[in-house]
Amino acid sequence: MLELLLCSMLTILPDYLFRRFVQGKRLGHEITLFSVWFELRWGITLCLILTLSLITTIFYFHPSTKAASSVFRTVTILPETNGRVAETFVELNQRVEAGQPLFRLDSTAQEAALESSKRKIAEVEARMITAKSQLAEADARIVQARGALQQAEDELERRAEVQRRSSGSVAEADVQRVRVQVQTARGAVDAAVASREAIQSQIAFQLPAEKASAEAALHETKVALEKTLVVAGSSGILQQFALRPGDVVNPMLRPAGILVPDRKITGLMAGFGQIESQVLKVGMIGEVTCIAKPWTIIPVVVTQVQDVIATGQVRPTDQLLDIQQFARPGTITAILEPLYAGQLDFLPQGGNCIVNAYTNSHEALADPSLGALQRFGLHAIDTVGVVHALILRVQALLLPIQTLVLGGH
Repeated sequence: MLELLLCSMLTILPDYLFRRFVQGKRLGHEITLFSVWFELRWGITLCLILTLSLITTIFYFHPSTKAASSVFRTVTILPETNGRVAETFVELNQRVEAGQPLFRLDSTAQEAALESSKRKIAEVEARMITAKSQLAEADARIVQARGALQQAEDELERRAEVQRRSSGSVAEADVQRVRVQVQTARGAVDAAVASREAIQSQIAFQLPAEKASAEAALHETKVALEKTLVVAGSSGILQQFALRPGDVVNPMLRPAGILVPDRKITGLMAGFGQIESQVLKVGMIGEVTCIAKPWTIIPVVVTQVQDVIATGQVRPTDQLLDIQQFARPGTITAILEPLYAGQLDFLPQGGNCIVNAYTNSHEALADPSLGALQRFGLHAIDTVGVVHALILRVQALLLPIQTLVLGGH
């Protein structure tokens, strides 16, 4: 309507003034309700053409959208294991801080496993003490075996010396028996040494490895026990939390609630039509007005333009997709941030806004090679942005009336 009024002032009004004061035609005589089209046909035709051109130029070079929101993410409260709730520490809609306990699962099985792991470590430590005693016993056996070997070797040497001096004085069978005793004593020494090395290996490698495994199992059981206590990962407000002792929670099927983290609004996510993909650029200046704070215009800047459209996303499935499933056109997503810090602090997370973005031809106009017609066109494009800014301010003024009165309240 505003564009039509502006265009009529440049077309219909001059046409009427020409016919009234130049041609002398009077309103109600030559110019009547039935002769308006014939008398003002040039002004009406030019008005419609100019209005359509103006509207097209405004909405193409200065895009607008009502699909703008302060998008936020919630945190699902999930335990890392299945279990039955033993105790709750918070209530619905309660504010919690990061690390604050929320609820605790039944930990009987984890406590039993923890005690078993502690007993396993104590058992390995007791075996290490026993092994040290066995090592001392093995050292004593080596000394004993070496003493028996030395005694047998001395006996063999004595009998051999007697037989060498007086052949036949010592029976050959006795000498052979002593030789066997020496071989047996040497085998006993080797066995005692091997036994000591086995005990040393057990002390140095086997038992420490078993203790390390037991300590790892103990750490695992401690972690499992700690997981039975669920704490808040960040500060925020607890929503949809209705757990009571005895309830069963499952990380795959039944979450415990939702945590809405504390976060100040630092930007908006807006969806513009695909036809405006060639106009939207990073650095464009825009304005927003939000339902949460009517009668307020906030300047923003485009900081990011998403180069993909969500409706074209394809995920692997067992069905062949039909292209008609993508018939609904998606939008070009742009990230908007306020020009001045803190201007969106009042906006609640998820708040909706109306956004205008304005094309700026300042850099293009700085090119000395531009012709006069091109410069006029660029100046005209920048100028008609004022109309769109005026429309946004009218929307901001009418927003409370449209929401509270015309919205069915």
